[in-house]
Amino acid sequence: MPSTRLQPAVRVVIADDHAMVRHGLRVLLDMEPDLEVVAEAGDVAATAAALREQGPDVVVLDMHLGAENALDAMATLSDASPATRVLVVTMQDDPAFARKALRAGARGYVLKEAPRSELIEAVRAVAGGETYLHPQLAASALLADEPADQLTPREREILRLIALGHTNAQIAGDLFISVRTVETHRANLQSKLGVRGRAELVRCAMERDLIRP
Repeated sequence: MPSTRLQPAVRVVIADDHAMVRHGLRVLLDMEPDLEVVAEAGDVAATAAALREQGPDVVVLDMHLGAENALDAMATLSDASPATRVLVVTMQDDPAFARKALRAGARGYVLKEAPRSELIEAVRAVAGGETYLHPQLAASALLADEPADQLTPREREILRLIALGHTNAQIAGDLFISVRTVETHRANLQSKLGVRGRAELVRCAMERDLIRP
């Protein structure tokens, strides 16, 4: 009979300057058997200390910790625990802030107004090495102008639809082209941008300002 070996829980630190928010996030995350909140912090110094002590898989990080901008302290937090991945959970719904967070080293960006299921999905995705972006941010983004030797107008349109979460078949239907053509464009996008998969495509597009409001 095969063994049913359990995977260790994803260890999480919550960093937010509001105690009630931290408590609410802890309750939500601790309800999941595969997630474990190991510490809370209300400012940058306490967050760095918790990361050094606990070495968690994920830190759920508010953009602002009191008077401090958490993104400005990303290097400090990374030094405290290099293997810990950052998931920003914030009220800021401007894609520009998401781009800034990604450039600073965050692996995920979720709005506080998002449903509980999305927060859980984001924590798991980031813990697994993926990039997670709030769907509304991707849906509200448009592609910026790029040099002619980079992306064609069709590739930019397909990248926009990928950011919206559309499948190859849906993109083909939207643009009245074949699925094979979509696959070719998608392969070209990944080749030009040097990435693999939807999450990396969207992350790269936001980091390089290929997507903007």
